[in-house]
Amino acid sequence: MRTRLRRFSLVIVAAIVPAIIPAIVPAIGHAQRPSTPAGVRQLLGALADDSMQGRATGTPGAAMAARMIAETMRRIGLAPAGDSGFIQRAAVTMDSTSSQAMRRVQAGTDSLGRPRFRLEPAEGPPVWRVGLRVRASFADLDTVPVARRVQAMNVVGMIKGSDPVLANEYVLVDAHYDHLGVGRAVNGDSIYNGADDDASGTVAVLEIARQFAQGPAPKRTVMFMATTGEERGLLGTRWYIAHPVIPLERMAANLEIEMIGRPDSLAGGSGRAWLTGYERSTMGDALAAAGIPIVPDKRLDQQFFQRSDNIAFAQAGIPAHTLSSFNLHTDYHRPSDDVSRVDFDHMAAVINAAAKAARLLTDGPKPEWKPGGRPAAPQRP
Repeated sequence: MRTRLRRFSLVIVAAIVPAIIPAIVPAIGHAQRPSTPAGVRQLLGALADDSMQGRATGTPGAAMAARMIAETMRRIGLAPAGDSGFIQRAAVTMDSTSSQAMRRVQAGTDSLGRPRFRLEPAEGPPVWRVGLRVRASFADLDTVPVARRVQAMNVVGMIKGSDPVLANEYVLVDAHYDHLGVGRAVNGDSIYNGADDDASGTVAVLEIARQFAQGPAPKRTVMFMATTGEERGLLGTRWYIAHPVIPLERMAANLEIEMIGRPDSLAGGSGRAWLTGYERSTMGDALAAAGIPIVPDKRLDQQFFQRSDNIAFAQAGIPAHTLSSFNLHTDYHRPSDDVSRVDFDHMAAVINAAAKAARLLTDGPKPEWKPGGRPAAPQRP
């Protein structure tokens, strides 16, 4: 019976979305001052500058970037939502661990025809790794020598919702600000600036926040977050899920933004983007009904839905998707991913589309998972 009711409710949502959304969208364009290529260039140029040293988690460059993001949130007029102003500190350590070598093998398909994979033990000796680990609490951190403690932080700001009922729910708009730091030199350049990955997404979060702050208050509360440690295993997101500013059960939706610095022909070219897991929830239906230029992810073989911070929220049961226009460019995770390669006309247009999408999430119908769309929670060892 519950399954039938659930499907019936989804049918109702699909029916009312086309009627409700067009009434919301025209007001957005008039209420929010759009982002411009010049404004986007200024923010991205600062965040992906060589002085940030590639923003690797736990480095002075990452701390400098976090302070810049926090100051931008303050200037915009967001309310601080961290444990120290806009900063949410995370308990992270540098650990050495050993594990069995593993290999990834395909294991059939899911109910929507997408490939499933599993990890199996591979032949060979244990693999030793030195890496970052997010701890359960700061009390746990106190048991670790100071030399192994890592300075890690998210940056969080918010705008309180205006609706007496819906303000108790919130929408999270986020991106990761960390990248790979300083590494092996390629053509004489050793700073991995990560202009596209993911300074572009972080700038989008800040610009969407500015647009919201200058427009009418959203009906639902909206939280804007720049996370650390995505490149090292979603560390900042995992910390937030364990220590949320507002309980997770009140999160209505999550819109992650990652790699929007260049056009993607599969999304339709300049000014257009795609959404991971588009078919999994009613979020994609709402975007289509609104005429927002965000289309389904065409590269399902790349498993992008599982490759960004959104997957952790989705596994917690929250409709969570990543917006991107990554066209598989060859500068990915290389020093050449710098500001000179960014198309600012495209990036500004995508930010404006993402701002409209975020407004739909705060003021429109709450997204729902479609049957078979919600990913399974990870199995605990």
